[in-house]
Amino acid sequence: MKFKYSPRGVCSQVIELDMEGNIIKNVKFYGGCNGNLKGIGSLVQGMKAEEVIKRCEGICCGMKSTSCPDQLAKALQQYLASNHE
Repeated sequence: MKFKYSPRGVCSQVIELDMEGNIIKNVKFYGGCNGNLKGIGSLVQGMKAEEVIKRCEGICCGMKSTSCPDQLAKALQQYLASNHE
């Protein structure tokens, strides 16, 4: 299932998730630090959403109170809330 999320407070503009239940099949970030975000997408591929949330939630970027990994955690939380309740 495809799921799109609009991150806030970071350089990336859209996070697109391709999910199979709670398993991440693919993550694509639009905007932001291209290489780093491709790396994050590759690292989380095949992982359970809950594990990625646990690892990425609360990560900050410089002086910002959030980061692209933190926003990925928020996207996954929103996906789980809208598809598992």
